Amino acid sequence: MHFAFTEEQWGLRLAVRALLDRDGGPHVPAPPPAPAPAGHDPELWRRLGAEIGAAGLTVPEEHGGSGATLVESCLVAEELGRRLVPSPFVGGTALAVEALLAAGDPAAADRLLPGIAAAERLVALAWAEPENPWRDAGFATTARLDAGRWLLDGCKSFVLDGARADAFLVVATSPDGPALFEVDAAAVAVLPQPTVDSTRPLCAVELAAAPAVPIGAAGPIRAAGPIGVAGPTGAAGPVLARCRDAAAVLLAAECIGAADRWLGEIVGHVQTRVQFGRPIGSFQAIKHRLADLYVAVESARSLSYAASWAVGTRDERGSAWASMAKSLCCETYRDVAAEGVQLHGGIGITWEHEAHLHLKRAHGTAQLFGTPREHRRRLESLPGALGSR
Repeated sequence: MHFAFTEEQWGLRLAVRALLDRDGGPHVPAPPPAPAPAGHDPELWRRLGAEIGAAGLTVPEEHGGSGATLVESCLVAEELGRRLVPSPFVGGTALAVEALLAAGDPAAADRLLPGIAAAERLVALAWAEPENPWRDAGFATTARLDAGRWLLDGCKSFVLDGARADAFLVVATSPDGPALFEVDAAAVAVLPQPTVDSTRPLCAVELAAAPAVPIGAAGPIRAAGPIGVAGPTGAAGPVLARCRDAAAVLLAAECIGAADRWLGEIVGHVQTRVQFGRPIGSFQAIKHRLADLYVAVESARSLSYAASWAVGTRDERGSAWASMAKSLCCETYRDVAAEGVQLHGGIGITWEHEAHLHLKRAHGTAQLFGTPREHRRRLESLPGALGSR
């Protein structure tokens, strides 16, 4: 596989980086018992989403977007990861767009996509539940018809960017199987959830007879089975499989952006930290450790780009590449984050330093939309995986 970024793609990356380098952080939170941040900076998101156009990248042009692919979205995610920016880009825009496009419901697209593209609305995907979070079937949240209206009951967990969402796309069990529903934020209770990663707030959504609008012209979502079992492939595949692949490549890109910048910070630090009368970066053991990390980050970056292209172009190997990227990139970032804490010494374990933010972001991201181990198990039954027949 070989491809190169276009001038427009490079321009998008540089515009996002310039904005975030100036105003994007990282913002080191105050130590406990100070409350965790509630979410993103609305003004920064307005500039990123509306002025640069990040919110509408994959929204079709007829709905006010750019009609781009996940490749462009992954470039934005990579830059957001570099600065650990709390942003609704993944949870409040990109995944909602993927779900709406996969559902094939023109009315829902007309109703929701223009607001998302203009960065005026946030629509969060409410998928996971407390038990077996990223399943594709057997949801405890249920949908029922009552006097001609759909009502939803249940609880969703680990919802990205739900605290400021205007609406939710909720996956629930209907009489015909798992289905997707639109629920107004005013009709549910949104509760913040304790998280390891304070830079990515998560919340639970409680639904008690919440009025809902079904989404999907073709009826209920076709279940793809547990994460270890492959579902149907192609453009008509299940909505959740498409969302899982999109989430995997977006989070992989975030991890690579964070790992790349943090590795650069580590290299700068070992050149100035002196022990035994010389910079610790001059010691052979430190050089070897950093060289290994550099090779790991560049290898994972290549896989991340390949996966974004495969998923973005609907290649038949997209699901396999997405799972490989999610697994490798999360674990590579984890390794870089851990080495960063070690090589920074005592300052690396303080609240005032950003080292702990990377360690927490790495471990938190690894749990979202399937762990690295679950994605490797998923590869056993996906076409296009390395080593598959």
